Amino acid sequence: MKAKKVISMFLVGAAALGLLAGCGSENGGSGAVVQQSTSETVTDSAGSRGTEADSGTGTADSSTENSSSAGTSSGDASGILVVYYSATGNTEKAANAIADAVGADLFELEPVEPYTEEDLNYGDENSRVSVEHENEDQRDVELVTTTVENWDSYDTVFIGYPIWWGIAAWPVDTFVENNDFTGKRVIPFATSASSGLGESGQLLAEMAGTGDWQEGMRFSSSVDETEVQEWVNGLGL
Repeated sequence: MKAKKVISMFLVGAAALGLLAGCGSENGGSGAVVQQSTSETVTDSAGSRGTEADSGTGTADSSTENSSSAGTSSGDASGILVVYYSATGNTEKAANAIADAVGADLFELEPVEPYTEEDLNYGDENSRVSVEHENEDQRDVELVTTTVENWDSYDTVFIGYPIWWGIAAWPVDTFVENNDFTGKRVIPFATSASSGLGESGQLLAEMAGTGDWQEGMRFSSSVDETEVQEWVNGLGL
């Protein structure tokens, strides 16, 4: 009888150990899923910040992150930099396609006072862009930064912007006025719903006063990345 009790107790103990081992395995699997979930959440959050910056509701923090990504670079081996201002995300898409095609660094221009959706209402004569368009002295848009670290290491600079009333969106002017393009090949590119590149590149070249400014390219608002890459490939960089 005692032997039966000992065997029973042994079996109960073994079963309990088996259950504990099973629980341990489940907990380990659950931890891996949580880690994956956390990574996905971080990625989504970063994407959301990017969207806020495009719509003009981003913060100076996101601007600093974007600017420092190029500013802290020691200079890309390709010697190519893509500088851009994007009001609604279209120019940013083109800029990314160019950077991917040539392995360039990116430097985003962001106003200290970002443009909101209401600011960009071209149909409202009282909106910020409309008032600035009618009053040229109000187009001096302060940027979070105009300084590119290791600026001298770049010999080719793409400058991108949306077209506003047939010219480059004026936040770009501040960057052009505050940098020396001597010895650099400068290639403008723009996005717009219908307007062409016009004299936007030429006007920026005159504003800069330095640099070898090339003929640029205009892309539609939908931005066909294949078209962008084909254009870049044809530049012989």
